[in-house]
Amino acid sequence: MTRPARLRRHVIAASALLLALVVAPRPAIGQAAAPAAPAPASGAVDGTALLASITALTAPGMEGRATGTEGARRAQEWIEARLSALGVRPALPAGFAVPFQFTNKAGVIVTGTNLVARCDGRRADAPYLVVSAHYDHLGIRNGQTYHGADDNASGVAMLLHVAARCATSPFEHPLLLAFFDAEEAGLQGAQAFVKAPPVPAGRLALNVNFDMVSRSATREIFVAGPGRWPALLPILQPAAAKSPVTVRFGHDTGGGQNDWTTQSDHGAFHAAGIPFVYVGVEDHPDYHQPTDTADKIAPDFLGGVAAVVLRMIDALDRASAYK
Repeated sequence: MTRPARLRRHVIAASALLLALVVAPRPAIGQAAAPAAPAPASGAVDGTALLASITALTAPGMEGRATGTEGARRAQEWIEARLSALGVRPALPAGFAVPFQFTNKAGVIVTGTNLVARCDGRRADAPYLVVSAHYDHLGIRNGQTYHGADDNASGVAMLLHVAARCATSPFEHPLLLAFFDAEEAGLQGAQAFVKAPPVPAGRLALNVNFDMVSRSATREIFVAGPGRWPALLPILQPAAAKSPVTVRFGHDTGGGQNDWTTQSDHGAFHAAGIPFVYVGVEDHPDYHQPTDTADKIAPDFLGGVAAVVLRMIDALDRASAYK
């Protein structure tokens, strides 16, 4: 297979992520969702409001949000302030920040910081849905700031949109809202979360992960996960129907660069046997470039993705099992 010219995320070297995978038939990569039954069209979402969050996270003072930098600290403070304003409480008594350490490729011990919030569900006995997005990016390199608007300030904006929804209208399931750090260093924040979650590990039912959700010249958003976890497909297909953007299933089997199973934070959940739903766009020319800036994002596409995301989470919330 010809490798794409542009790498899609970070391929985890750990073989555990690829062992004992059961792959069931699924729509081919690029195949649009074919709903099992009609679903009502979702209400409009104001993409301009989400774009404002992306603009704030890519401001000069954020300095590209590289893990362990002053810019990352400012991003953490901004996210915490937004969560507090929405009325969402921390997952742990000590606050939103959950520090962790890892050793980088240079052999240096680095401290990262996940931010984890909790939204109570209407059913106290229900397992948790973990909804996530990484807020870190590449920082400043050779004097250039890598702003990371699509990658992944857009995912953070989407996660805050979900936080606003659950704060005003709780789901049946309780939610853990995880803003992961050090994804760009190899999914370090997600791996730390899975190793030491804020609730008993047996209560983690599913991960919904957003990474690059705001730019597509063809107005397409991809949903990965059902190729690895087939029970998810009949849940998600009706939610994807009649959406304001084109929803395509795929990029979740076969290995290689076109298989995104291990290429963002959901990979850590999958390795632990927890089903995942990943939402993201295909690469564009500004991926991992200083030119990944907020001014290139179309608010109407962003709003369309947000509408689809809420419909999918509602559908997952109504489901009783994901395996």
